Amino acid sequence: MMLRRLPPLTAICLLAISPAVLGACSDPEPDPSPLPPPDQRAPCTEHDPLKHAYFGDLHAHTGFSFDAWAYENHHRPADVYRFAKGEPIELPPLDPSGQGTRTVQLSRPLDFAAVSDHSEFLGEIALCTVPGTAAYDSETCRTLRDDPESGVVNFGAQTIVPAPKRFDLCGGGDPSCILTATAERWQEIQDAAEEAYDRSPSCGFVSFVGYEYTATPGISNNHRNVIFAGRNVPALPTTYFEAQTAWELWGELARTCLDAGTGCDVITVAHNTNLSNGTMYQPGYPGATSTDDERAQAALRARMEPVVEIFQHKGTSECRNGFADGSTAPDPLCDVEQQWPSTALDCGDGTGAGGMRLMGCVSRLDFVRNIFKAGLAEQTRLGVNPFRMGIVGSTDTHNSIAGQVDEDDFPGHVGTVDDTAVERLGAGNATHDALLNNPGGLAVVWAEERSREAIFAALRRGETYATSGPRIELRLFGGWDYTGDLCAEPDWLPRAYAGGVPMGGELPAGSTGSGPRLLVWAKAAPAAPGHFGALLQRIQLVKGWVTPDGAWHERVLDIAGSGEDATPVDEGTCEPAGPGDEQLCAVWQDVDFDPASPAFYYARAVESPSCRWSTWDCLRLPEAERPAACTDPTVPRTTQEMAWSSPVWYSPAP
Repeated sequence: MMLRRLPPLTAICLLAISPAVLGACSDPEPDPSPLPPPDQRAPCTEHDPLKHAYFGDLHAHTGFSFDAWAYENHHRPADVYRFAKGEPIELPPLDPSGQGTRTVQLSRPLDFAAVSDHSEFLGEIALCTVPGTAAYDSETCRTLRDDPESGVVNFGAQTIVPAPKRFDLCGGGDPSCILTATAERWQEIQDAAEEAYDRSPSCGFVSFVGYEYTATPGISNNHRNVIFAGRNVPALPTTYFEAQTAWELWGELARTCLDAGTGCDVITVAHNTNLSNGTMYQPGYPGATSTDDERAQAALRARMEPVVEIFQHKGTSECRNGFADGSTAPDPLCDVEQQWPSTALDCGDGTGAGGMRLMGCVSRLDFVRNIFKAGLAEQTRLGVNPFRMGIVGSTDTHNSIAGQVDEDDFPGHVGTVDDTAVERLGAGNATHDALLNNPGGLAVVWAEERSREAIFAALRRGETYATSGPRIELRLFGGWDYTGDLCAEPDWLPRAYAGGVPMGGELPAGSTGSGPRLLVWAKAAPAAPGHFGALLQRIQLVKGWVTPDGAWHERVLDIAGSGEDATPVDEGTCEPAGPGDEQLCAVWQDVDFDPASPAFYYARAVESPSCRWSTWDCLRLPEAERPAACTDPTVPRTTQEMAWSSPVWYSPAP
């Protein structure tokens, strides 16, 4: 089924981006086509009220993104969805005919995916890369094609400055050719998602329309992926040119989607909080003049951003050791895939700049565990938690290979920047890292069926979790009356739902005088054909809380499995040695519970150690060709894959 296509000028006028554009909108093109029909589908044959784990990737780029096309990723949105559903794809470097020279294919297809190309420069990249356009021979476009690194820096610079300006590619400062090209590419993104979505009763695959909003003020990451629930979407995506802050982005999305009366629904997903220098999650309410104003803004933020990306190819955003204020207890797993060096400066209560290139300072509010604590503190003050979010992971692939997360088969993330093992094991270039990166993670939802409605609803309520790659299954429930032997009961799952709340939920008022009980269940990821699998080493529970005096606290507890003793890995073959468990389950009671202190609890399922992707690459290289990273003692030889659940939340009675 084809989507309704807005004539380009009509699309531009509907968004009303600037006075220059408004002048051309006095006599818009007629649009006789009807509104899109409701986003309906046939009922799914597979429907389970106890829910299945569905694995996906909400963060994948194509050649529509300036920093992907420049490095020879010339794929289009439809290619991402074909790959996510199991078809092979060819990666750079390109041969003389423009074809990729490396073939990659998922070991298991995904259940859902979203293309998230940078909304900024969609039109500019079309004009610069399609011969014959008015802008094709401009200096800006020639630089992008002939000097990719300089071209990416040139484009990216406009996402850094406080007053960005579009390139004058149309002549005379008129942006209409850019906006027309943007509308055409935005329509192709929608068409690709519609074509990929399985509306038959088999419900085989779910695609979401989306984009990445790329605010990078002061080179500090403030990016958000914007994910729409269905095919009713705004006429054009919002960019850093129209909205220089997240608050402006949310305002535009409210105006053009949530409150537009078109049936549009949308969420934003922050990513790489670890690279934001403390700027992404500072509690603050611009323009608010009263507590009521702050409360309203906090509620808007919670409505717009119900999940956060905790893991992707630029590292973990869960936690970090060593902050001077002691906000994070020593936790060895906080060091896994940590981007910042141990010598990085602490921002303290301030903020910094340069985080996207690991410059400036690192803040405790760059990490999700502390962001959750800041949300509890705001809830105590306002009665609303602006940072009550679920957890997801994704890849942020710039190779269009959504869900390609295998450590032993990592082809790189950014085209010709890291297309060989030697390049991947190096420092990268001025715009992208290499050795510091990892294959990325996955977003997982617990949903009744594989449909847009069910998966988006799970994202909204936070019944989600993240993995660092493996398809671990992880469940978390909180309640007051779970029995200690519930894991052993054959009907433990329906009883867990009936007697409590799943991840993402709020604990109701307690029925006993004792603390809540948390049930955690995890299942090891099955080994894909031709790949090693790993068993579960342990389940941990992370509790964070804020006491009435405003102090932040946390605890990390092993509640199931063999504990923190690392099991050996044969680093010469990367064959896992074990031991470990196929499944783990535990019921844990918070005996130190304080009903006056708001709290959150999330689970972390941890695999036994396995070889990091860099070790696999080193082993495949002839010894004489191995770069310094292969013998550098500071480069980890192994990693521990894990999964993080969304929290169960507790709020004191008013």
